[in-house]
Amino acid sequence: MAPRITSLVSRDVRFPTSDFAHGSDAMNPDPDYSAATAHLATDDPQLTGHGMTFTIGRGNEICVAAIRAFERHVVGRDLDGIEADLGAFWRSLAGDSQLRWLGPEKGVVHLALAAVVNAVWDLLARRAGKPLWKYLADLSPAEIVRAVDFRHISDALPPGAALELLEKRSDGRAGREAELLRDGYPAYVTSAGWIGYDEPTIRSRCREAVAAGWTHFKLKVGGDPVSDLERCRIVREEIGPDRRLMVDANQVWDVDQAIEAMKPLAAYDPWWIEEPTSPDDVLGHARIAEAVRPIGVATGEHCQNRVMVKQLLQARAVDFLQIDGCRLGGVNEVLAALLLAAHFEVPVCPHAGGVGLCEHVQHFSVFDYIAVSGSLENRIIEYADHLHEHFVEPVEMQGGRYRLPRAPGFGVEFRPESLERFAFPDGPIWRDRART
Repeated sequence: MAPRITSLVSRDVRFPTSDFAHGSDAMNPDPDYSAATAHLATDDPQLTGHGMTFTIGRGNEICVAAIRAFERHVVGRDLDGIEADLGAFWRSLAGDSQLRWLGPEKGVVHLALAAVVNAVWDLLARRAGKPLWKYLADLSPAEIVRAVDFRHISDALPPGAALELLEKRSDGRAGREAELLRDGYPAYVTSAGWIGYDEPTIRSRCREAVAAGWTHFKLKVGGDPVSDLERCRIVREEIGPDRRLMVDANQVWDVDQAIEAMKPLAAYDPWWIEEPTSPDDVLGHARIAEAVRPIGVATGEHCQNRVMVKQLLQARAVDFLQIDGCRLGGVNEVLAALLLAAHFEVPVCPHAGGVGLCEHVQHFSVFDYIAVSGSLENRIIEYADHLHEHFVEPVEMQGGRYRLPRAPGFGVEFRPESLERFAFPDGPIWRDRART
């Protein structure tokens, strides 16, 4: 008899990263990296599922409430029934006739959807005894296509075209998997260039990263233009001319402002400008992309759903598509984004600058290479070196490459002691701060 889901529990967990300017950027100067968790229990006491969505502090409790609102859609369901039609499972949550009015398919409810959906995929992968990337890679092309909701994107990518794409990639899957198991997946480092860091901190972090084998570095920009230039100069000086530098404005500029701001920064040879303007402005990104080439445009971490992904790709508004497994509606919608990107031949470089995001996206990029794109060209995963110690199965990084996870599941289960210590507002960390 298949295991049945018996409960959904959500918790508010926050880390005071603003104390040291970790995660700071032009739009968000004082983030406290936070997670709204989703924990699924089953009638098999040895089998649990774990998901989460990422926020930066205040309002995290709203995500917790939204996660709990999905309880009626998962509690009582058995895993065989879910696994038999993964697409129908996703649509049953995303299509809630009352919850979707709060979106639809965007905002806090969609963040919560991602946490719950990913917790279910975690359950399925754990039951199979496989890390999520392997569970996905072992699905047949037809099973992958059935897991995707093609509504509103079939004009750009019909299911039949997606199936054909996946079938063409079937040859060589085993070889690509063996390659990644041997070599790992390439990454870039963000935690050398937060906007709140002073010059000595930037220099020391760049030197540490170079010594550790990193070849790609991201710097936050979008503050004072003179400071942006100086910080670019410092990073380029530290990493040399042959390593790649990317810059990230975190949505702070208007379209024309972004185009003008990139002219002086071009002297430091940035590979891409990330989130140069509002994440919802598809046509604005297209204008910027046309104006700043050969510098690439990267965006997508705030893409609220597969429809926005489709439009960015159709408009040739991005040279690098970023995805976030907590912003899109979980694994099912990430699959849609990966298929769309492969169809339009745009590399996917996931966003991972937040607690738990590295643990998430490594699975997506590994699966993408093995089964979808079949390419590592211009593909790289973000890495920030904060807060991994709070996970039962933290990411493993070696020489600027993600080592493939081997433990069953998604790898986003928090350590019990971290859940207790950093629970908001009653955990010891936050109680002690309230007294001071």
